[in-house]
Amino acid sequence: MAKAASAKNTDRISDDAVKKATGKTWTQWFAVLDKSGARKLPHPEIARLIYTKHKCPGWWSQMVTVAYERERGMREKYETPSGYQVSRSATIAVPVARLFEAWQDKRTRRRWLKDPAFVLRKAMPNKSMRITWADGKTNLEVNFYAKGAHKSQVTVQHTKLADAKEVERKRAYWTGALEQLKRVAKA
Repeated sequence: MAKAASAKNTDRISDDAVKKATGKTWTQWFAVLDKSGARKLPHPEIARLIYTKHKCPGWWSQMVTVAYERERGMREKYETPSGYQVSRSATIAVPVARLFEAWQDKRTRRRWLKDPAFVLRKAMPNKSMRITWADGKTNLEVNFYAKGAHKSQVTVQHTKLADAKEVERKRAYWTGALEQLKRVAKA
């Protein structure tokens, strides 16, 4: 959990974009939320306040809530209510079915993934997978996107990580794994 107010968050959505979508700039949102006592509220209550009192659409309510929590030192980068998360993606010059199969087929998976033993909880062929990772504690959300007949994208979101250090370890792990996947899938 975040300990102190962070430096100004420069990697969030622009002031112009947030004002266009919500009617307020970041500075205005932060002032409104401070006045409402949001520093003492849990994430769901802040989002609900933004959604109900300020009529802000659901997705934007979440974006404003996360930006506020990060700006006020209530949440670290990559932190969620259930832990930390990291995402990586790769675009590979193969059909989406081949990319999906490289994840689903254990023999193929062993060729590109260091920890090939995981529990596949749910799969929608050529669309997505929900996985309990090999450690039994963290989860993967894997999504597949066709980018044409012979080009696809895979995104991996690793969730329920313990801390920011684990985020960096998993970022490196998935960067390497997806590079290996590119080589194996193209073979």
